[in-house]
Amino acid sequence: MTFFRKILPVLPVGTALLLTASCASLPEAPPATTASAAPGTYLANVCTELVKSWPTNRIVNIVCHGHSVPAGYFRTPEVRTFDAYPYLLHRGLSDRFPHAVINVVVTAIGGENSESGAKRFNRDVLALRPDVVTIDYALNDRSIGLARSEKAWREMIEMALVHKVKVILLTPTADLSAHLDNPGDPLNQHAEQIRRLAREYHVGLADSLAQFQQAVQSGVNLRDLMAQGNHPNRKGHELVAAELLKWFPSPN
Repeated sequence: MTFFRKILPVLPVGTALLLTASCASLPEAPPATTASAAPGTYLANVCTELVKSWPTNRIVNIVCHGHSVPAGYFRTPEVRTFDAYPYLLHRGLSDRFPHAVINVVVTAIGGENSESGAKRFNRDVLALRPDVVTIDYALNDRSIGLARSEKAWREMIEMALVHKVKVILLTPTADLSAHLDNPGDPLNQHAEQIRRLAREYHVGLADSLAQFQQAVQSGVNLRDLMAQGNHPNRKGHELVAAELLKWFPSPN
């Protein structure tokens, strides 16, 4: 079954889930655990592909799914694709793995929450046959609450795992209206829920919010990391890209 992800047709979400539940020959999502994935080993198979050289290498696909931040919105409606973390991740990976052929595809939509993202996950994300998927919705998920958000994130995580796709969850980037030092602030509550899901499903975690909080604690003015109230600038995106790059260790 190691080639399942490459040969399984991408089906509508309801059909895919029904087949998974009813057909014993299809793989199931791994059971949830309480162990955290390790940055040094979680993407070992992907990194093995990234270090290969022509003619034995292949295209490695990474899909960044989410809302306006991975979409590259800075001061709305301005989009700065080449200053946003998906592009910075691509550049960092290309520097780290100079023989690799890498596609970083952005399927993010400005203003979207995780419920909408889950509805199109099969069609827009899994159809690309990704090796790795990043999920970033927490900023906008404050509008739908923790319970609805958790259900949608679980749906996306489980669909990815059924297809043997590696997942990296992102906690939110900062928001100038949030109280970053208050555990009860919705931004912190959503971040904590995402950390828990990463542990439970044993998937990757890029803790963006923790990096913004640490920067502020070290004396950085939060406004210097923001393009507008709810969108990071280039410096803020660099924090996120650095978190993601931890999951792709440099070759020995």
